[in-house]
Amino acid sequence: MTLTMPMTETDTAPLLTAVTYQRVSTKEQASKGGRDEGFSIPAQRQANARKAGDLGARIVAEFVDAGESARSADRPDLQRMLDYIATHQVTYCIVHKVDRLARNRLDDVEIHRRLVEAGVTLVSATENIDETPSGMLLHGIMSSIAEFYSKNLATEVTKGLTQKFETGGTPMRAPIGYLNVRKRDEQGREYRTVEIDPERAPLVRWVFEQYAAGERTVVDLLAEVTARGLTSVSTPKRPAGPVGRSTFFDLLRNPYYIGIVRYKGAEQTGTHEPLVDVETWQQVQRLLDSRKKASERRRTHDHYLKGSLFCGSCGSRMQLDFPANRQGVRYAYYVCSGRASKRKNCTRRAVPVGIAEQLVADCYRDIAITEEKYAALAAQVEAAFDERLAARSEELAELTANRQRLQNESDKILAAHFADAIDLETLKRHQDRIRTGLADIDRKLATEHDHHEGSRKQLTTALSLLVDCATLYARTSDQGKRLANQALTNGIDISEDERATIRLAEPFAALVPEPTSTDVSGSSTSDWVDLRVDLRVSGFRT
Repeated sequence: MTLTMPMTETDTAPLLTAVTYQRVSTKEQASKGGRDEGFSIPAQRQANARKAGDLGARIVAEFVDAGESARSADRPDLQRMLDYIATHQVTYCIVHKVDRLARNRLDDVEIHRRLVEAGVTLVSATENIDETPSGMLLHGIMSSIAEFYSKNLATEVTKGLTQKFETGGTPMRAPIGYLNVRKRDEQGREYRTVEIDPERAPLVRWVFEQYAAGERTVVDLLAEVTARGLTSVSTPKRPAGPVGRSTFFDLLRNPYYIGIVRYKGAEQTGTHEPLVDVETWQQVQRLLDSRKKASERRRTHDHYLKGSLFCGSCGSRMQLDFPANRQGVRYAYYVCSGRASKRKNCTRRAVPVGIAEQLVADCYRDIAITEEKYAALAAQVEAAFDERLAARSEELAELTANRQRLQNESDKILAAHFADAIDLETLKRHQDRIRTGLADIDRKLATEHDHHEGSRKQLTTALSLLVDCATLYARTSDQGKRLANQALTNGIDISEDERATIRLAEPFAALVPEPTSTDVSGSSTSDWVDLRVDLRVSGFRT
C-alpha cells in the first residue's frame, strides 16, 4: 500500500523530506495488529512519524508491505519506494528497524546502494543507524544479526516440523477434509493439531467410496462433488474455491486419508483420525493404476476398447485408426501400434472395430458363470478357506491357550498381592510383563482373523461379479464397458486369425479357469479352486 502526500500551493515546502517504509510478514499481523514480530503496521507508522518529527522532516510518501517476507527484496511497495526516491527529492528513508528492509546481507547492500545513489539517508526509528562510521558499523552488525535470525529461524522451523512428523503429527497444511486448528492444553499453552472438517470430510469419504465402486471417472466425480459443495479450505492469501483437477487427483492418491503422513519422502503413521478405510483406499489406487495403463483419457474418436486390446502376434498395444477408401469414406479399425510405428516387424492385419467389439463380448460370455456355478465355486472357496484355517488351528489354539495362561497368571498375582504375599512394585512389574504378552497375542489373533476373513470376502465378492457378466456387459453403456475392461482384465489379445484371449486381472484370475480364446468353454471346478486359493490368498493380505 502506497500513500503519497503531495504539498499544496499554500504549503511551505520544508527543507527536509522523508519517506517511511513499514512491513509485517503475515496478513494476520497486518489485519489484526499482531505482535509476533514485535510491532504491527500502526505501531511502526507511529514510531516512524515520531522519528520524522525529531528530524524536522515532512513525510511525503508512505510505503507498506503487508504480509510480505523480508527474505526477498521482490516486494511491491519496497520496489515502488526505490523507484519513488529515484525521481523525487527525498532526504530520509525511515524504517522502524533495519530488518524491515532486508534479512540478508546481499539485499541489504543492494537496497542501501540505491538509497545512497538517490542521496537518501537511511534512518531507523529504534536503532542508531546513520551515515557516521559508528552508525554504518551498527548498520552492518544489525543487518548480519537479521540474516542470522532469518536463517536460524528457518533451521529451527525445519527441525520442529521434523520432530512433529517423527511423533505422528502433521507438519504441513492438512488436506481437504481436515482442518488445522489451534488449541490450548491444561496449562494454557497453545498447540496446533488437526481435526476432521465436519463439512468436507463426508464429501471426501463419498468420493473414495464412489470411485472404489468402479463406475465413475475422476472427471465426472469431480464435477458431481463440486456440485455437492466441495471446496478448498480458505487461507489468509486465498479464499475457498472449487477444487482443481490436479488437486483432486492428488486427493485420491494421498495416503493421509488412511492415517499415513508423508514428509520429505518419508512416511509415518499419523496421530490424526483416518477418513477412509485401507481396503477402499487400496481399491482406488488399483483403479487409478489400471486406468492409467489403459490410457483412460477422453480424446477425439474415443472408444471403450482403447487401451485394452493388444496384438496377439507381437504383444504391442492396438490403436484406433480411421483409414479412408478411394471415395473418401472412413472406416474404424484397430491396428497393431508396433506395425504402424514400424518398431516391430509385425504383419498383423487391421481388425474392424465391429469385429473387435464382438470378440470381446464373446470373451465375457466365456468367463461368465451361472448362479448355480457361482454357488458351487463359492462353496469350494469357503471350503478351501476352512481347510486353510484348520491347518492353522494348532497354532491358533496355542495362541489362545497362552492367552488364557497369562490371564490366569494375572489373576493369581493380583490375589497374591491382596494377600500380602508380594509387594506393589513386584505386582506392577509382573502386570507390565503380562500386559505386553496379552497385547502381542491379541494382535496376532486379530491379524490372522482379518487376513483370513478379508481374503475370503474379497474372493467371494469378485466371484459374484462374474455371474452373468456377459449379459451385464452387453447391456451397460460404453463407459461401463470401458470400466469393466479396465477392472477385470490386464488386456485382451487378438490373434492373427481374429481370436480373442482375455487376460484376467487379480483376483478374478484366481477364481475362474483362464480361457485361451473365445472358443474355450469353462472347465471343471473340481481341481483348481483349492490350489488357486492356497497359492493366491497370501497376496490379498495387504
